[in-house]
Amino acid sequence: MEKEIVIVLLDDFADWEAAFLAPALRTGVMPGHTPFCGTKYMTPDGKAVRSLGGMQVTPDCDASALPGNCAGVILVGGMRWQSDEALRIVQLVEEALARGVLVGAICNAASFLAAHGFLNGVRHTGNTVEMLKKWGGERYTGQALYEERQAVRDGNIVTANGTGCLEFTRECLLALGADTPEAVDASYKFNKHGFCKA
Repeated sequence: MEKEIVIVLLDDFADWEAAFLAPALRTGVMPGHTPFCGTKYMTPDGKAVRSLGGMQVTPDCDASALPGNCAGVILVGGMRWQSDEALRIVQLVEEALARGVLVGAICNAASFLAAHGFLNGVRHTGNTVEMLKKWGGERYTGQALYEERQAVRDGNIVTANGTGCLEFTRECLLALGADTPEAVDASYKFNKHGFCKA
């Protein structure tokens, strides 16, 4: 059975934050490379959501359970990670971590992880440590493990700030073993610097 990556979207999600990761998984990190796995889009209730840019996405599933062949859960940032609907994702993150499945969170989704205590024992980043403290309150005790970087990978958790989508993509691909480190690095440099420096 083919592995799948579950990409979690809420209303007002940030269009760009999984825009490099999803195609790299489905079609290969570079042209001519082997695809790594399929992707499945999930929303808390299985209903369509709309991005900050106005793109409407009809999901494949709701947040009732992770697929048995799930290799990773990617939480895409946006403006609704403090909502009641976001609370439905807590159990999925718990399940993923218990199964040793990658959890990636970018932008406000990283703040969501902080708010539910998931970042207290791992090196991580986010939009700022002040934001993580604000969202997390007493539940966030991982300030000493915060790193001022675009993306951070520690064990099965990858976090990134809202401008770190390429670094987030790179760290998720490396964590998943989606291709060789050299191919992942080449893909990162190509997308970061374009034809002129590639």
